[in-house]
Amino acid sequence: MTAIPIDYYLIFCSILFCTGVIGVLIKRNALVILMSIELMINSINLLLAAFAAYTNDPAGQIFVFFIMVVAAAEVAIGLAIIVLIYRTTHSIDIHVLNKLKW
Repeated sequence: MTAIPIDYYLIFCSILFCTGVIGVLIKRNALVILMSIELMINSINLLLAAFAAYTNDPAGQIFVFFIMVVAAAEVAIGLAIIVLIYRTTHSIDIHVLNKLKW
């Protein structure tokens, strides 16, 4: 059984990261933007885990675990903020947030 070359991981994670960037730049829905940010974080985690497995270094996998903990906290706080925005404006469109300035 042969291992998957590291080049395939690089290409796949680059495609996932670019998809997340496009989602952040194009979409107006706050939930979709939050999911796109998570997609970018998970693509970086996958690549870091692939490099850790490729070099036989467990420190990379431990670092991935800590990144996942921080990402989970970010999602919890982000969803709480989105719920508060929805309660105030009755929309999760990010262009409606200009109303909250005044």
